Amino acid sequence: MLGLVLVLYAIVGTAMAGALVIVVLASGYDTLNYILMAAGIGAVLGLPASLFIAKAIKATE
Repeated sequence: MLGLVLVLYAIVGTAMAGALVIVVLASGYDTLNYILMAAGIGAVLGLPASLFIAKAIKATE
């Protein structure tokens, strides 16, 4: 299951980080500090989301 989590994290973590960066930029916070914080928070939040998705996939098998 670890392999599945890592593959999902590559997709989900990137998507969440990108989405949060877009939200930050659309909100008018266009300095590097805010952009890096948003990307970091998205990457961190992507890990539990990937784990949840992997568990859901394994439960349906």
